[in-house]
Amino acid sequence: MSAENNAFRRKLERGAELRAVRSWGGNAEEDAELEAADAQEREKRRKVDDAARVEYLIRDAQKQGKFDNLKYAGKPIPGLGEHYDPDWWVKGLIQRERLSGMGPPAILLRIEDSELDAKLDQQYAEKQARDILEDFNKRVIEARRQLQGGPPVVTKLRDVEAELERWRGRRAAASPPDPEPAPEARRTWWQRLWNGSGQPN
Repeated sequence: MSAENNAFRRKLERGAELRAVRSWGGNAEEDAELEAADAQEREKRRKVDDAARVEYLIRDAQKQGKFDNLKYAGKPIPGLGEHYDPDWWVKGLIQRERLSGMGPPAILLRIEDSELDAKLDQQYAEKQARDILEDFNKRVIEARRQLQGGPPVVTKLRDVEAELERWRGRRAAASPPDPEPAPEARRTWWQRLWNGSGQPN
């Protein structure tokens, strides 16, 4: 038995003695000691009850299979071991909730930068793609000038002409090739005999 349990047992025994004395009429010091022993006993029971309740709930959940097929069971937890990012919670919230238009400009611009090529590929006219790139660059510059705090803006400006050249290349690769002319249909013996003009050869 540990020393802590021995001390607790002695306090309980002392509390029992004090209760016996109280029934005969004890003094204020003995009453205070008795109250302290009672309070400690109640606290220990509460802790034991809480721990037992938690153990029971865990075992019950295991029996019901609530811990089976968890998302990351047997896999590394994503983001663990990477360098520390002070904005991890904001990024996680934006990704989980698929928020758009909310959050610090630095993070929103990083997300938009990663999706910009796909957005450009949806445009049919070069003017539309150019307008999107120029608007993106303008917002990056504005975000760099703001002194409202938050994470620093590390998103790079896009070279409009180089991006348009890449956009043209992606469109050319994605467009279907020109259809080959259909080969001349083979003529039947009847068409050869009549030479297609209604006159026999």
